[in-house]
Amino acid sequence: MNNIELKNKIAVVTGASQGFGYAIAKRLIESGAKVINIDKDPEATVEAVTRGEFVFSDIFEIDITDYEVVEKTIKKIIDKYKNIDIFVNNAGIAGPSFKTWEYPSKDWSQVINIDLNGTFNCCKSVTPYMIKNNYGRIVNIASIAGKEGNPNASAYSAAKAGVIALTKSLGKELADYNISVNCVTPAAAKTKIFDQISEEHINYMLSKIPRKRFLKVDELASLVSWMVSEENSFTTGGVFDISGGRATY
Repeated sequence: MNNIELKNKIAVVTGASQGFGYAIAKRLIESGAKVINIDKDPEATVEAVTRGEFVFSDIFEIDITDYEVVEKTIKKIIDKYKNIDIFVNNAGIAGPSFKTWEYPSKDWSQVINIDLNGTFNCCKSVTPYMIKNNYGRIVNIASIAGKEGNPNASAYSAAKAGVIALTKSLGKELADYNISVNCVTPAAAKTKIFDQISEEHINYMLSKIPRKRFLKVDELASLVSWMVSEENSFTTGGVFDISGGRATY
């Protein structure tokens, strides 16, 4: 494992109790950062803590779709830790598999609210503090689905496309500061999000990956650990593909 210097950096990772978020938190802590977990799933959080692989500096069980709650939570973190150097927007859901014209409106709204609006709420809340400190690294976890649009996953694809566009806009807006805002568009990985989607859709995603395997969570964490470091001082508003060759642009 390459050493990424993150000693004493204050990092917030949403959805850090499992999957991508857990792997990212682990890698950041191994690199010296203090990681605060924002996760709504208490069972997953208990499981993450009892595994004992690392220790979160703090845990906040909140709903990121509620802007006022997010704003208050970020202020609590600032009051306690004085600043936030790193913010990784990872929390998200896949939603059910339906054709677009059959997609339940309630499920559509839920996916958009968590995956896109939740990311917006966190970016909106943390950015003023990063501007004040003239330092910050924001990484938004998007998806290859946001670039290509997966069939039977229109809500997820649309939400992640929105995350990509949000990243580009915010990156341009903060270009005058020492703040980098980038996103990652990973291919699918075997995480608990697979429990939300059909076997048919899982097989479809695998068939689209030239490397003929799913992404490993540690591979994503490795990329993100560099993206949130001081070494990533120029790239902003960027989209980092980690799709096993699937991405075509």
